[in-house]
Formats: sequence, C-alpha cells, structure tokens
Amino acid sequence: MSLNETDKQPMVQFGRAIFWVAVLFSSFQIYTAAFSPISSQVTRAIHVGFVILMVYTIAPRFFGQRVPVLGWVLGLLGFVLSLYHWVFEADLTARAGEMTQADMVVGILTIILVFDVTRRMMGWALPIVCAVFLAYGLFGEYLPGALMHRGYGFDQIVGTLAFGTEGIYGTPTYVSSSYIFLFILFGAFLERAGMIDLFSDFAMGTVGHHRGGPAKVSVVSSGLMGTINGSGVANVVTTGQFTIPLMKRFGYSAPFAGGVEATSSMGGQIMPPVMGAVAFIMAETINVPYVEIVKAAIIPAILYFFTVFMSVHFEAGRKGLHGLPKEECPNPWTALAKKWYLLIPLIGLVYLLFSGYTPLFSGTVGLGLTTILIFGAAAIQGVSNTALRYIFWILLGIACLGFREFGVSAFFAIIAFLVVVLKLKRDGSGSAVSEALQSMAEGARHALPVAVACALVGVIIGIINLTGVAAEFGGQVIAVGRDNLFVALFLTMITCLVLGMGIPTIPNYIITSSLAAPILLELGVPLIVSHMFVFYFGIMADLTPPVALACFAAAPIARASGFTISLQAVRVAIAGFVVPYMAVYTPALMLQEYSHFYEVVIVVLKAVIAIVCWAGGATGFIFTRLNPFERVYVILTAALLVWANSYSDIAGFGLVAVFAVWHLLKYRRDKAAGLLTVKGSSSSAAVLATELGASPNQNQG
Repeated sequence: MSLNETDKQPMVQFGRAIFWVAVLFSSFQIYTAAFSPISSQVTRAIHVGFVILMVYTIAPRFFGQRVPVLGWVLGLLGFVLSLYHWVFEADLTARAGEMTQADMVVGILTIILVFDVTRRMMGWALPIVCAVFLAYGLFGEYLPGALMHRGYGFDQIVGTLAFGTEGIYGTPTYVSSSYIFLFILFGAFLERAGMIDLFSDFAMGTVGHHRGGPAKVSVVSSGLMGTINGSGVANVVTTGQFTIPLMKRFGYSAPFAGGVEATSSMGGQIMPPVMGAVAFIMAETINVPYVEIVKAAIIPAILYFFTVFMSVHFEAGRKGLHGLPKEECPNPWTALAKKWYLLIPLIGLVYLLFSGYTPLFSGTVGLGLTTILIFGAAAIQGVSNTALRYIFWILLGIACLGFREFGVSAFFAIIAFLVVVLKLKRDGSGSAVSEALQSMAEGARHALPVAVACALVGVIIGIINLTGVAAEFGGQVIAVGRDNLFVALFLTMITCLVLGMGIPTIPNYIITSSLAAPILLELGVPLIVSHMFVFYFGIMADLTPPVALACFAAAPIARASGFTISLQAVRVAIAGFVVPYMAVYTPALMLQEYSHFYEVVIVVLKAVIAIVCWAGGATGFIFTRLNPFERVYVILTAALLVWANSYSDIAGFGLVAVFAVWHLLKYRRDKAAGLLTVKGSSSSAAVLATELGASPNQNQG
C-alpha cells in the first residue's frame, strides 16, 4: 500500500511532534552539511534513521488501519538502530566486515524496515525489484548457466547491505544525505518566499498572450521551477494547480492539459542549476565535478523544453486556439521588479558552482542567503525611510561577504541576529521565523521519497557489485550491439522505459546505468554522454504508459485518467526522443569532445530543425495542417538529421529546404482561402482571476 492522499497532507496536520521531528531532521542535515561533525557513514545512517521515523509516523497504516502508536514504536526503533553506527563506529571499523550477533540483528531489522518504509512511500514496484536482486544474491548459486554466481553467505550479504559503503548506506544515500536534502530545502525556502508567484507571473506575462498561451505558460513556469526544484512530481502538483485548469478553460482537452504539465514538470530534473537528485548521484558515481554534469545538461535541457514548447504551439495552431487577452496578463517586468531579490540566492548558487566550489558548500551558502533574505525583508518591513532601507540591505550584504573569511558560520551568525530582531519587533514580522520552520518541515517531507529510493536501491548496487552480474549482462548486450551502436542504444532506452513503469527516476537511473553505461562506454560513447543518455530516458519513463508517475500525479488535477494523460504526454514529448541519440552520435550537443565551437552550433541547429520536423509530424501542423504524406516526410527528414553522417546531413538539409518552400506556399494558399481560423474562449478578467486567484503557495497542500 502506497502513501495515500490523507498521508500526503502538510506536516502540521499530523501533530506537533511529527512537525518538530521534521524540523530536527532538517536541522541535523544543515548542521552536518555546514560543519561535518561526524563521519560520512554515521551521517548516512542517522539520515536513514530519520527517514524511517518520519515515514512510520506520517503513514502508520497496518492492515488497512491507522495505528499511530505502532508507527511511533517502529519509527523510533529504526532511528535507534541508526545510532548503532555512531555508538559502535570504532568497533565496526576495527572488525572490518566480521559480523557479530548484534550486528546481524541490527542489519536484518534495518533492511526489513527500509523495505517497508519504501513500500509505504512508493508502493510495491521498487521493493519487488530490489527483493528480486536480494534473492539473486542469496540463491543465485543455484541458477543455471551464465546467471550462476559462486555463492555468498547470509552474513556476508547482510554485512554488505547494512554496514558497507555499497549497500543501503552507499553512494545514493550519501548524496541524499548531503546535496539532495540541502537543495530540496533550498527550493522549499524559495517557494515559501514567493518564487512560485514570481515564476508564474513572469511566464504569464511573457507567453500567456501568444497562440496557445496557457499551455506555454505551463512550459515556461515549469522550466523556471526546475531551476530551484528538481522534483518532477512536485512541479506537477504546484504549477499544475493553476496551469491545467487554465489550459482546459481555453480549449485544450483534459488529457492534453495534464500531459503538457507532466511533460514540462519532468523537465525540471534536467534543468540546471538545481537538477534532479540523479544529477548529484551521477557526479559521485562517475567521479566528476557537479559543474561538468550541469554543463552537459544545459543544451539538452533547453532542447527538451523547446520540444514541449513547439508541440503545444503546433497543437494550438491545429486547433485554432488563441492566447489570453494581453491586458489581462501580468506585466512580467513589474513582477520581476517586485521580487527580483529572490533571484540573488539562485545567482549566487550558479556563481559558486561555476567557481569551483562543491555543491555541498554552494547549497549551504544558497540556503543561508535565502534565509537571510526572508528574515531581512521581515525585519525591515514597516520602515518607510528609503535611505534606511538601502543602508540596511547594504550592511546586510557586506555582512554576508564574511563567508569568504569565516565560512558558513557567518551566515549562522547573521541569521541568529535577524531572529533576535524579529522577536523584538511586535508588528507581526516574527511570523517569518514560523514560516522558516514550516519550510524546514516541508523540506523534510519532500525529501522522503528521494531518501527511501536512494536507501533501498543500495540493495541493487550492493548485489550487483558483490555478484558481478552487471559484467555478465553487459557481455550479452555488447554481443548484440557490438556491430550496431544504435541497437545497444535502443535496448538501453527500452530498459529505461520498462523499468520506469514501476519505479521512479532515481532507481531507474541507478539500475540502468549500472548495467548499460559500461556497455555504451566500451562501444565508444563518452562517459558523461552515456550516463546522460540513461538519465534522459529515465525522465521520459515517468511519462510513458502504462504507468507514468508524473501523469498519474496530474490526473486528479486534470480530472482525467493517468493512462490517457500519459498517451498525450508521449505525443507532446516525442520529438525530444531525438536529443539523446543526437548527443551520442555528436557529443558536442552535450559540450563533450569538440574542437571548435562551430561544431556545437551546427549540432544545435540540426537538433532544432529535427525537433521542429518531428513535432510537426506528430501534431500534424506547422504553419498549416499537414497531410499524412507530409507528416511521414518531415519525420523521415528529422531521422536523417539525427544520423550523424555527412551524406545524411546534406540529404536532411536539402529535404528540409524543399519542404520549407512547399509548406510556405501551401500556408499562403490556405490563408488566402480563409482556412486558418482562430477559436477559443474570450476569457474575461473575472474568469482569469477565478483561475489564478488562489496563490500557488496556497495550493501546495
């Protein structure tokens, strides 16, 4: 049984005790990130302990009934077990894999609890997949043929999974307990500060009045949200609260509206600088700086959203849908002028990342800046003297620069000072402290799905590394695709899409990259490109039927079935399938292995043309409607541009030129004949206010 809707309500509805546990969890993560007072292994263990405690207290369902007392008992048991690694750290290090009876009890109970909390958060799919790998580790020696391994003792498997650095406390949990949690908190604080409103107003003002405006608002706002929140599902339930009803109001079908929002939101996982959790795991796995992952993702991320943008543009043209009345759209520059200061932490984060600082340090500084901005705005509230306000912010900025000399301790000192100021004021500004605590609690709650997935997927990693099954699997696939790289890529894509039917992006990436990335590397695909290929299709897997997590998240908002939404999502995103293939054949698309920048320009140009052709073929419209022959023609043209060959490039560009002339002449004929009509509802200001009146922040619950 997965975590039900009741269990997904804000933390405050489940009692103050749970709320303060969540705050304590976030405080622990911030403190360990800032000062590293304990070892990494102990931090990971306590991180998992907090996760177990929170999941059981939030979702205390046993045999269909809520039993909070039992939930607290099991949650506290999991947390106490995590402290075993702290209390006996020296003994565990000295024994180096020699298991005692106490170790076995702690290890077995921890593994069982991790399986159960993952089931409660994410359903049965991922635990079943991990259980299969666990069974393989235990009984694989009895299998026939190539799948047979030499056999491993029960104590050896428990030790690997519960006490080693390749099991539950492996690299995914390390990343979850450091970078990921910190960046989730960063996004939660920015959302509380009003960043969603800023992004929504900016998107509405820039593209809302254009053809298909409501759908384009969804694309732009979700892309902007992706810069601070790498969770696709979280994006769906925040921006989707107002974009989906708005799209339906202006003539889009419910499944298409849900599909656009789901597709746009999932792109947030590949949108720098705060990408999804997979990006941090990838950086640790292949041992490259996080900034290198960001650089590789920049162009594919832009092309991904360009794909969705063109799909909704052509769909609006096919249906003759106009945009919102321009006078009813907010002024984007006015919105930016009101809340420009919220961009400072984001700009600072980008600067630090590209200046060579670690994601952990950069995220800590970004979170500190965000908190200071929130508290500073509350502290200066009510001061009408413009000069004093400028002086206050200048002095605060100078104080923040102290991190160069004193590190993150400077931010803690400034925050403590501002808290004192807010408590001394009696004009209600002290509520900013309560908002910060709420952000910490919500951040902890949002981190739970990622954390449980990272912990349980360690079972797969541990078994793969212990048995060496990846090498055997890789040999079989290489034998099939050795003479045909496309076949190997296609098999990798299918693996991602199939696994994505039941498990989220993180474990999907970890499983597929463990099996397929070494194969692609051996076939000549650059390291980062091979992992990004898997990552990209791991995102696509959350959109493809029959089980598409992002689409099912959009279903209750759109009031349509998740399956029909997923069909529309594939239709919207289909053009984006060409991007990772182009990156493999021309790595310059991911800023890899190029000699001159013009190589990047050429491949981006090819990608843009291929996406336009593919999107036009999928929707049946570019400037005017396409007949079946024209749709096949442009799709085949796009395929030629994907194939990195001088002859295919010449043929592709030639066919594009011929089609462009033909299509423009057809467009002029259709326009002269009055065949291009515009329809849709002429929304009034009152209707627009109805759709957008509720703040997105108010709808997050």
